[in-house]
Amino acid sequence: MSNSFHTGFVCVSCGARFAPGQTDGACPACGGNLDATYDYARIGREVDPRAIADATDRSIWRFAPFLPVDPARALDGAGDVIRQVGNSPLIRARRLEARLGAQAIWLKDDGRLPSASFKDRASAMVVARAIEAGRTVIATASSGNAAAALAVMSACAGPQAVIFVPRTTPEGKLSQMLIHGARVYVVDGTYDDAVRMCAEACAKFGWWNRSTGVNPFTREGKKTAGLEIAEQLGRAEGGAPFRAPDAVIVPVGDGNIISGVCKGFRELFAAGWIEAMPRFYGVTATLAPSLYRAWQAGVETFDLIEATTIAGGISVDRPNDGAMAIRAVRDTGGIFIEATDAEMLAAMSDLAQSEGVFVEPACAAAWVGLEKALTNGLIRPDEEVVLQLTGSGLKDIRSALAAAADPGRSVGAMTLTRSRCKFDQV
Repeated sequence: MSNSFHTGFVCVSCGARFAPGQTDGACPACGGNLDATYDYARIGREVDPRAIADATDRSIWRFAPFLPVDPARALDGAGDVIRQVGNSPLIRARRLEARLGAQAIWLKDDGRLPSASFKDRASAMVVARAIEAGRTVIATASSGNAAAALAVMSACAGPQAVIFVPRTTPEGKLSQMLIHGARVYVVDGTYDDAVRMCAEACAKFGWWNRSTGVNPFTREGKKTAGLEIAEQLGRAEGGAPFRAPDAVIVPVGDGNIISGVCKGFRELFAAGWIEAMPRFYGVTATLAPSLYRAWQAGVETFDLIEATTIAGGISVDRPNDGAMAIRAVRDTGGIFIEATDAEMLAAMSDLAQSEGVFVEPACAAAWVGLEKALTNGLIRPDEEVVLQLTGSGLKDIRSALAAAADPGRSVGAMTLTRSRCKFDQV
């Protein structure tokens, strides 16, 4: 690693510290999650934030001072897809603002990334580090999006992707993994069963484990969304190169996305590039309650509770990065909110029919969270809010059809035959 600003890793559980390159997995001392550290004071002194904001390269790799890899070396010989990850649109939700009486709502739509999900950020970073370290096989357990992203990034960069997914994985996500050449194992069990089997295989065959809560490079990829949001808001205002909103709302399963996006803002604040931290609000599925119950109890330990939600992206029995998710919310003055399956389906229709943004149930949870936060006075109507959207609705067509089938929310589809050619007026 040639980024001199990167100072190493710290274990979020026991506090042990490691030099760059000393470990690429969980904490060797206690098995906890590692978090990459940087010299933010030096970044603030030596790096021009406007040079990054104005760079012609709009990918995540322009944030090199904040990354634990050397992009030039890591991406040498890789295809353009991995080189261009990032720069998903930040969309002003004007029609929804008017409906809610809110001043500023933005949608960060990572469904526009190459594999149609936020997880491209993490997988691109992991694959880049694999190339840098000479690793040839990367394995992951996933409910779908992380695995599809790993398959795409590996296909254009060289390493072999080996994937463990639960039997409930939607066909759209499964097809992405297979068409991009990944070796896929469908586990006759839950996501947590897939996590366990992936860990066992990595230990036996020496594969590098990309799974959430094990690989510290996933958070480093995910934090680039926070860096981008701040840069895009700064550009929209035309003032400082980076600017924070008042609040960010993120759907939460394992917890790695919210901890990552929050870290992006935290690093900008540490470097002196933004004036204050936004509040973070996490939205979990009611039918995946482990993290929410820990939050209510004020603890960072999580019970194993079977998840039965339709929102595959946030369907976890026990979060693998839950402690960092709780800290992201608690330390910024936010709160956790629950979303039911019915609420997420309704939110899919709201976003599609009001703003033309098509999302899967997991990221529709962010819209549910905003509505509840405004109703309960947790967020004021005059505050600026960003919703992190994490995956395209094409990832889960069955849920999309279920959302569209509600006659109270959609025109619906009609079958025409030769003998039935009368149309209703729209």
